Amino acid sequence: MKKIAWITDSSSGLSKEFAEKHNIYILPLNVIINGKTYREDVDLTKEEFYQLLQKHGDEAKTSQPAFGDFVELYEKLKKEYDCGIALHASSQLTGTYQSSVSASELTGFEVEVIDSKIGDFALGKMIKNGLEMHRNGKSFQQIVEKIRDLPKLAQMYLMPQSFEQMRKSGRVTTTQSIFASLLNIHVILGFDNGKVVIKDKVRIKKRAKKKMFHLIDEAMNAYSLKEICILHGGVIDQAQQWKSELEQLYQELKIQIQTLVPVAGVHTGHGTMCVAWLRDQ
Repeated sequence: MKKIAWITDSSSGLSKEFAEKHNIYILPLNVIINGKTYREDVDLTKEEFYQLLQKHGDEAKTSQPAFGDFVELYEKLKKEYDCGIALHASSQLTGTYQSSVSASELTGFEVEVIDSKIGDFALGKMIKNGLEMHRNGKSFQQIVEKIRDLPKLAQMYLMPQSFEQMRKSGRVTTTQSIFASLLNIHVILGFDNGKVVIKDKVRIKKRAKKKMFHLIDEAMNAYSLKEICILHGGVIDQAQQWKSELEQLYQELKIQIQTLVPVAGVHTGHGTMCVAWLRDQ
């Protein structure tokens, strides 16, 4: 059996403890707040990030790992492993995927680089599924073929706290932000083949939450989901309340809570709520 290196970036939402236990190599993305650059989950925790974002959300930005970091890592790994599997956040949102591909080609390290077409919980779950297949004796090629099919089974819906933070981060224009604020519009975002698209617009925030729950209900009816994750931008109490309400609706559903990865929070703001899953079929 080939010795496989697992590589991802910090948009996967995997904890340092899990990564260390399973020898997963995580390249941290960067968030820039109040003029200072921090590496995700290295220089500050997700919780510390949201505390800073709440105070210094103006001009918050993100940046991907340096290409040289990929090259350095792959030069190291090719001496220790037969091959690698790298999963990264949607190539529609970041250049991390392409940097990983280019570094593999430059170093000559055999890495199957996979575009998850999403991020956070669903991306991390793809890696966990791959690890399980490896433990069960599946071959390198079998694992790769299966994981390449997983992005179409993933979804993540986001309820951004406000258009203002999306304007500050450059995701919407000032005109769009002012228009949305005047009309008190709240949007629901989702993923469509790797792109973030507006799934719905509502005038009242309570209706936005109701729409999120409706999307979960639709998925439950269509796919009989076994597990979902509630992700929050620094509002753990709200996430716990959502979990409590959903557990009453779906007794057999496994519900996790995670803090939304900072690179997403920079664009959607403190207080953002999300739900995500990776269905079985």
